[in-house]
Amino acid sequence: MKKIVVLLWLVILTACMGCQSTSGPAQPLIGITSVYKVDNQNNSASTMVGFAYVEAVAENGGVPVVLPTVTNEEILQRYVQELDGLVLVGGADIPPSAYDQQPHETVKVLPMQRYNFERKLISLWLSAGKPLLGVCLGMQFTNVVSGGSLIQDIPSQVGTDVTHRRKYHRVRIEPGTLAEILGAEEALVYSNHHQAVDKLGKKLKVIAHAEDGVIEALECIDCKFGLFVQWHPEKMEDTEHRNAIYGALIRACSARN
Repeated sequence: MKKIVVLLWLVILTACMGCQSTSGPAQPLIGITSVYKVDNQNNSASTMVGFAYVEAVAENGGVPVVLPTVTNEEILQRYVQELDGLVLVGGADIPPSAYDQQPHETVKVLPMQRYNFERKLISLWLSAGKPLLGVCLGMQFTNVVSGGSLIQDIPSQVGTDVTHRRKYHRVRIEPGTLAEILGAEEALVYSNHHQAVDKLGKKLKVIAHAEDGVIEALECIDCKFGLFVQWHPEKMEDTEHRNAIYGALIRACSARN
């Protein structure tokens, strides 16, 4: 049954990818990673994503395509080949073994189905050099795939001067791409995380910090557009901030078409 559902989804996606508007340029197709949840009681699993990600992409001119965590290599290659851009969403924690550490007691590891899928997808996507936006876990995951490591628990390893879970706080932004996108070198952002980037991965650049020194944003050095934020712009009440970030991704994808 699962195989039939995946094949049907691919048929629909392929048909969509073949559609071209006769009235103007095609809207870019934006893949959105998903959360894989296992229901052990009913021996079933589900794929889902917060609708705020979908709305943020659609409202800024992209066509949102939610990506099931299918680890088939051929399907992964099709994702990378056919999609114009990618949003890496938030979620649970990356296995600390991925960066050669033992788990802190607060770590709640995401399902291996999603871990294996997203690890491969990020690697392939970075190699392809297509526009990429990483949100929360998406930023952390990209850093680990790029050879970096994480602070496993901010409250116990950094401190509690800044509350990073389900709170707004200020970030300082370095002059450059993100500051230009937001039109400011400081922002009030909403975040929900207990981990953060520690050792920086290859070909990544730190572009924002919280007041406690926690790294809040990264940029891909070799990408035409590779932006990673530790906060959730799609969940913010400030629609101008949300649209600035997601709009920048869509514009980067449109420029490639």
